[in-house]
Amino acid sequence: MSDIQTSTSALVLFSGGQDSATCLAWALERFDRVETVGFDYGQRHAVEMQARQAVRQGMKTALPAVAGRLGGDHVVDLTGYGRIAESALTADRKIEMDARGLPTTFVPGRNLIFLVAAAALADRRGLEVLVGGMCETDYSGYPDCRHETMQAMARALSLGLDKPVVVETPLMWLTKAETWALADRIGGAALVELILEDSHTCYLGDRTHRHAWGYGCGDCPACELRAAGYAEWVASA
Repeated sequence: MSDIQTSTSALVLFSGGQDSATCLAWALERFDRVETVGFDYGQRHAVEMQARQAVRQGMKTALPAVAGRLGGDHVVDLTGYGRIAESALTADRKIEMDARGLPTTFVPGRNLIFLVAAAALADRRGLEVLVGGMCETDYSGYPDCRHETMQAMARALSLGLDKPVVVETPLMWLTKAETWALADRIGGAALVELILEDSHTCYLGDRTHRHAWGYGCGDCPACELRAAGYAEWVASA
């Protein structure tokens, strides 16, 4: 983590899921101007892109005191990349562990590509800090979510752009239960309800089954993490 006290603007890597929704709220609490960027990398389920807009709009109601800080939204077309980095998120493949011990939902280098695109956009938009929901405490084992990866990327981007590039990952060391608790601390019941109703995490794109923790199939790794974290948070509240 870096000193962000003097920074006034941020660009949030925003998928519309639980983690990025919490990161958006976190950024709105800290920065005077916050914009969001999403990535169309050929996801199988369009619901993810739809959830982004629902959560962005709902954030204005859930956090009225800082709603005026929410600026523009940007979508980067990375469909060509998605085709070469095929995974269970972009093609009809079974979700299982591969020969390397990684889940087939792993999109090779996805967060690296996202950060490069976000850094370029932030440079042109005059935004000082990149904010992402990467986490290596409760996660699916993706190597591009690790703290060490984020540090290396920030260093590489700083060298490549010839200026300091700050990458903030406020969820890096939080469990999913602690991520729910963070959302509750920032925005109370209104923000928690927004995440429950409008954010989307399920790898299978399921919006037909409503659980206590939100919508999803309930069986994929993303749903399992979200459900377990919610149950732990509720039990400890």
